Formats: sequence, structure tokens, C-alpha cells
Amino acid sequence: MNSDQFSGQWHQIKGGIRAKWGKLTDDDMEMVQGNREKLVGKIQSRYGKTKEEAKSEVNSYIDSL
Repeated sequence: MNSDQFSGQWHQIKGGIRAKWGKLTDDDMEMVQGNREKLVGKIQSRYGKTKEEAKSEVNSYIDSL
């Protein structure tokens, strides 16, 4: 799924994202608004991961959709 598809399907997939990364708040989800890089940043800050780790997790999750 490319960035345009991710952004376009944001409302359908954000529930799954919240289930996988439960520390993300509603405010976090509003800030992300379908932007993959913002999602990576939020996961990085909430979970104390490196940017590479967070990006890898996000990419793996999106590829599994």
C-alpha cells in the first residue's frame, strides 16, 4: 500500500492501528490523519523506539493489510 492509498483508507484502518499500538491517543490519531511519517513519529515517541524500528513496524503492518 503506497502513501496515497494509506491516506485514502485512513478511516478504515485507524481502528486496527489503535488496536496494534494502544498507547496512541485520539489526539495522536487526529494529528496523523493518514500521514505515514507522522504515524512513525508518534509510535517512535510513545514506545521509545528508533525511527528505523517504528518505520519497519508500520511498513510491516501496512503490508499485511
